[in-house]
Amino acid sequence: MGMRGARRTGGGTVRPEAARDSSPDPARGAPIGGARGRGAAGRVLAAAAAGTTLAVLLSGCGGSGSDHGSGGPKRTKAPEHSAQAELAENPTRIPRVGDRLQSKIPDDARQVVAVEGKGEDAAQATVRLYSRHGKKWREEHSWAGHNGKKGWTADHHEGDKRSPVGVFTLSDAGGVLPDSEAKLPYTYTSAFTPPSYWPKKTRHDFDHVIAIDYNRVTGTSPLDPTRPQGKAKGGSIWLHMDHGSGTSGCVSLSKSGMRTLLRTLDPDKHPVVVMGDRASLRK
Repeated sequence: MGMRGARRTGGGTVRPEAARDSSPDPARGAPIGGARGRGAAGRVLAAAAAGTTLAVLLSGCGGSGSDHGSGGPKRTKAPEHSAQAELAENPTRIPRVGDRLQSKIPDDARQVVAVEGKGEDAAQATVRLYSRHGKKWREEHSWAGHNGKKGWTADHHEGDKRSPVGVFTLSDAGGVLPDSEAKLPYTYTSAFTPPSYWPKKTRHDFDHVIAIDYNRVTGTSPLDPTRPQGKAKGGSIWLHMDHGSGTSGCVSLSKSGMRTLLRTLDPDKHPVVVMGDRASLRK
């Protein structure tokens, strides 16, 4: 089911846009780079068929299946070195990220969203925003959040309810609500509205979203269903608003956090997300 009559504001070209498929997926970032619109380059789409279309696209980011994260026994561990302490010791690296993923952060990236999951099978996460000044990174913000309700995986597949581990570019945004201050190209359409049969608490999940460039084509709406690695590898992995529990593979955080990211992430600074559970990040 397509969304027609889309037009790109801010001097962009007018063109139809099709609604796209979505379900969570594994970790291989899209190619780094690509010319993008600047400022609030919002793609404004005419209101189109929402609920059913989005349900086909998303296998739920919290909309279907159990809402519970891992229910295993909780263990008390010795306190770890904090991210702030690690950054103070070595400001040239993103803290709590080992050599494997650190080396995948592009040299031209000046903004990094770091998502640290509590555990491989846990749904809780911490989201931190870093900016680079010269050769030094600085933590700008930190928020509590959630990831896939079943945790994390280095081999994401559609419907596994796990978030992909890896480093991915951040190129496109959108949502049910407009955001004239978003710096990333922004698709505004009611087609992001969650289906009415999803739990009430998910009503505002997609008021604002930022597409994580896992198994998608950059420069398109987050709703674009194209899956370069194939449908089985999932897709539509987004940063979006939190509903208090795990997702189907996306990363969620507070409304204020999403608004901060939309107003801060700048295509000219080549933003990326590095994400995974604590142990995977450390490798």
